[in-house]
Amino acid sequence: MTRPYSVDLRERVLSAARNGDTIRGVAALFGVSPSFVSKLGTRFRHTGSVVPGPQGGDRRSEGIAAHADWLLDRVEETPDMTLEELCIGLKERGFKTVPSTVWRFFDRHGLTFKKRQHMQANRTGQM
Repeated sequence: MTRPYSVDLRERVLSAARNGDTIRGVAALFGVSPSFVSKLGTRFRHTGSVVPGPQGGDRRSEGIAAHADWLLDRVEETPDMTLEELCIGLKERGFKTVPSTVWRFFDRHGLTFKKRQHMQANRTGQM
């Protein structure tokens, strides 16, 4: 993942943009994209700061934490339950999600599941 631009550069870009230069002109002057200049101006208007926001992290799994007890209880009761079945149960509880979010929840809690198809018995000794 790339690192955010420095606060010093952000302040200089914003200053040039607020002095009436065009977005494309400011972008060319500082070697940044026009969308960065535009988004920086929007960020400053909304937050009053040019400091970059947090990067990365899993933001999709925050809501599932409210259902942690229910999920862990369900898996303890029925260990062979699929992720899709758990999603259906969560939907009935008012939380719509996808199997990958449920998987990340279990991965964070150190629970892994391997589903294997029943295999045919070994046929050694037959020819």
